[in-house]
Amino acid sequence: MKTVARWLLAGGMVFAGLSHLFWARREFQAQVPDVVTDALPIDKDGVVVASGAVEMMLGAALVVLPRERRRIGALLAAFFVAVFPGNIAQALDKRPAFGLDSDRARVVRLFFQPVLVAWALWSTRD
Repeated sequence: MKTVARWLLAGGMVFAGLSHLFWARREFQAQVPDVVTDALPIDKDGVVVASGAVEMMLGAALVVLPRERRRIGALLAAFFVAVFPGNIAQALDKRPAFGLDSDRARVVRLFFQPVLVAWALWSTRD
């Protein structure tokens, strides 16, 4: 069961990473908090591209580096925590993206981030 969960997570991460680079780039920009681009010498598109590349690498690593599974799971969980402020910013700033066009939808989405963290940790532990 953990193997299936890990492979599904890996596939989802690669898919999400590709979507960052291609068809959902503008949608993901709505999740980049302004404080990030104010503090760093990077624009929202750069953040989206970089995070998409990280997602693809982590997803691929879950499959091709089985001996590092536990470490990759921890990195993936940390990644999910690191991008959570973007989900909060999207909710607070009322930015519509990915069909999240109501306050309720944006807030409900916040509750799924801990599920992703738990999924990454659980599926990569023996």
